[in-house]
Amino acid sequence: MILINIGSNLDSKKGNRLFNLNKTLELIKLENIKIKKISSIYETPSYPNKKNPKFLNIGLEIRCSCSPQNLIKKFNKVEKKLQRTRGIKNQPRTCDIDLIDFDGKKFNSKKLTIPHPKAHLRNFVLYPIKEIHPTWIHPILNKRIDFLIKKLSFKLRNEITKIKEHVTINQ
Repeated sequence: MILINIGSNLDSKKGNRLFNLNKTLELIKLENIKIKKISSIYETPSYPNKKNPKFLNIGLEIRCSCSPQNLIKKFNKVEKKLQRTRGIKNQPRTCDIDLIDFDGKKFNSKKLTIPHPKAHLRNFVLYPIKEIHPTWIHPILNKRIDFLIKKLSFKLRNEITKIKEHVTINQ
């Protein structure tokens, strides 16, 4: 099971944050990645600077036959097609794709750490994962997702909103 998170808090030249999420799914499929499950869309303040535009995030369960390193290369290619620019850490972006879990593997290099090192601290990662995989257990912490959500601060548990819009994909 491969779990990823996609976020957007900037409009692109072609559309708004919701458009960016839909376009990201379309481009991921073109990379021979099978999308198995998609969460609802969640909106959260931008971290760490809440003055930046709010994020829309979704969680996905995907399947692919490539290595985690090659998967990240595919994600970088998709982000670039959506005009993501890399510069200042945590700056607003049209597209952000994070690899959260890759079959429970543990890996750490300069370019990639799995599971994602901050996944257990982020409401915008945990709530979508709980929706698509409610029995997920963090591969390093060995804790269930419900436990991780309960460990979030009251503020983090309350500043996330499931919105009524949905992303769509054609399989």
